[in-house]
Amino acid sequence: MNKKKLIIVLGGGESGVGAALLAKKNGLNVFVSDSGSILKKYKRVLLDNGIYFEEKGHTESVIYKKASLIIKSPGISRKKKLINKINLFKIPMISELEFGKKYLKDSYIISITGSNGKTTTSSIVYKILKEEGLHVGLAGNIGSSFSRKAIKKKDIYVLEVSSFQLDDSSNFRSNIAVLLNITRDHLDRYNNDIENYISSKFKIATHQRKEDIFIYNYDSHLIRKGLKNHIILSKCFPFSIRKKLNVGAYIMDDIIFFREKGKKEKMIMNIKKIPLKGDHNLYNIIASILISCLLYVKKYTIQRSVLEFKTLEHRMEKVLNINGVQFINDSKATNVNSVFYALKSVKSPIIWIAGGKDKGNDYRELVPMVKKKVKSIIFLGKKNEKFIFFFQKIINIILKTESIQEAVRMAYILSNYGDNILLSPACSSLDLFQDYKERGLKFKQEVIKLFYEKNRYI
Repeated sequence: MNKKKLIIVLGGGESGVGAALLAKKNGLNVFVSDSGSILKKYKRVLLDNGIYFEEKGHTESVIYKKASLIIKSPGISRKKKLINKINLFKIPMISELEFGKKYLKDSYIISITGSNGKTTTSSIVYKILKEEGLHVGLAGNIGSSFSRKAIKKKDIYVLEVSSFQLDDSSNFRSNIAVLLNITRDHLDRYNNDIENYISSKFKIATHQRKEDIFIYNYDSHLIRKGLKNHIILSKCFPFSIRKKLNVGAYIMDDIIFFREKGKKEKMIMNIKKIPLKGDHNLYNIIASILISCLLYVKKYTIQRSVLEFKTLEHRMEKVLNINGVQFINDSKATNVNSVFYALKSVKSPIIWIAGGKDKGNDYRELVPMVKKKVKSIIFLGKKNEKFIFFFQKIINIILKTESIQEAVRMAYILSNYGDNILLSPACSSLDLFQDYKERGLKFKQEVIKLFYEKNRYI
């Protein structure tokens, strides 16, 4: 056992490569191992930095005999035989988040999780703090990994954190932890048990200390349920768009208010001026405002940043209007709750492009909106039988395809002037695409091709 000397990173994606770069910078002997193929862009980074790696399989003898520490990428299931063997050999294993935090003892960490809204909220908070002139970095499940961003130290980090990342973290602690919502998502990873998923999300708060802050959505009954079943030591601040609160942030008469315990409420801004529409965006914005108020950011900075914030790519992104038919890219909607808000926010008739890799979804929540707004569904994916079976008695026109090009053209043929063609999958993209970004980009490319075909003689 004394011969162990390697830091072994399992997974050669953004998380794993970020951890490898941080290890290399700190003089550690690091080796990256991936069971699949490593993307060219990550291979180039590893080669340029002199980091050894393997792909398309793990050399288990090296892992068991030489590893002093394992850094596991969040996409690797803890149920894999390899992980069970590592535990059997009692080799220390940590998350990429924990590894990054190890080298940032003086940085202030704001971690944001939830089934939906993580990316938008993280982006808004980052924009506000940057506008305030703070030395802030944005990382985690958005863009660059935490470990990669930790190489160039910042005073504050805003992290988008997934339940998979939290599962791998036994002691990752945030100064401010934010739980936006909990809906049925990724249940295939949690034995189809919502209680397991709730416990995973609450790890963002259960590792905190008394001096830390936990911000949560008061309107979520699953979060309120979780609060009763988990010990939280940190100071709790709820937010709501439905109820006036004694502490936290809330909306009353179209005004967002902030209130600390024993203090007078402060008026922050009028929601009617905010360009991002829909309840889902209100939750993201009010959570961002609450974080900023607790960090004593100037009200003017908060207002200006929120008013200037634009919709993120792949999130209700208007692509093109072709002869009166609006194409909308909502590829990031990988669960039912996201789709619910997408459907709710679109007023005119919808041709809905959905489907992909099911994550244990319960589609009942969508029925009222689908009945009210959707005129036809195109299922894009390899195995959508469950999805199709659920909606075949509700929608008369249902088509299926494994081609994004076909999906776009089918939708356009079915459309009339004034319709919306909405890509809002409710499922993971992994059956046909690398990720939701690739799915969204290819959707936009096909829409642009269709635009030029239909307007070539204009």
